[in-house]
Amino acid sequence: MLGFVVILLAGLVVLLAAMTLWTIRRLRRPPRRTYASAVARGQPGDPSELPTPRQFRSWSLGVTLGGRALELPVWDIAGDDPAGPVAICTPGWGDSRIGALPRLDALAPVCSRVLAWDPPGQGEAPGRCDLGTREHLALGALIESLTDDARDRGVILFGWSLGAGAAIVGAASRADDASVLAVIAEAPYRLPTTPARNVVRLAGMPWTPNGPAAFAILGTTLGVGPAWRGFDRAEHAARLRCPLLVLHGTADAVCPIDDGRAIAKAAPAGVLIAIEGADHNDLWTDARFRPQCVRAVADFIRGVRLGTGPAPAGAYG
Repeated sequence: MLGFVVILLAGLVVLLAAMTLWTIRRLRRPPRRTYASAVARGQPGDPSELPTPRQFRSWSLGVTLGGRALELPVWDIAGDDPAGPVAICTPGWGDSRIGALPRLDALAPVCSRVLAWDPPGQGEAPGRCDLGTREHLALGALIESLTDDARDRGVILFGWSLGAGAAIVGAASRADDASVLAVIAEAPYRLPTTPARNVVRLAGMPWTPNGPAAFAILGTTLGVGPAWRGFDRAEHAARLRCPLLVLHGTADAVCPIDDGRAIAKAAPAGVLIAIEGADHNDLWTDARFRPQCVRAVADFIRGVRLGTGPAPAGAYG
């Protein structure tokens, strides 16, 4: 009987270890949204394939993150306003610079350029996903790569989901950089476990105990510690010196709108635009929500350029 119990316990330990390793691998190696995957779905794979094609050039940003030298792909897309700011788009987990394409309808008319890039481990970029711990460093390098003329026109940091947090942290860490005019955070989350837990559960996979164990290991590996102290995006938003727009669907099952509300409230000049009925990934693809998002983002950038700051809550319908 004792031998059977020992075997059972050993089996449970092996199972837990396997589940934890699967969770770590899944989180650090998100699905790749590449040109080939877009074409396979009958979607535009780059700005030239949009219904209204846009001129762009491709280049690579050289960075060193976590001791790794990486070349990160960038699209440099022409905007319609030569005097407008430069928007930098940072995608969420499992997305890529392709995710910037539907957002161009809001950004291009009010910007001189739109830079869309692939963070490590996403899209066409090498490496593994850093889960929001280092992406802001690459974002800072991308800002530094801009010419003085471009930075004089100002920079808008626009990110969604994981990228929203990177945009907030990137701006907060450059609080004295006057070139960063504003942040647009779409569907942000406060704590690192929130979207991971919800995505795993929505996939019908268990979260406990493998999830907490995986994050303790990941935090140690990524240099933020097993408790991920200092990650809370609301704390970073409180350090912003520029306006913040939070765009969030009220039916978001991955990143709850309460997180977006708390982040907007923490920012000194923050506003939340709640899109009624929208989920996490349909803000720009569902015809019911897309016009609201286009109007909210474009009007926010116009307001920032005029110096009026964020609009009152509800101003965008």
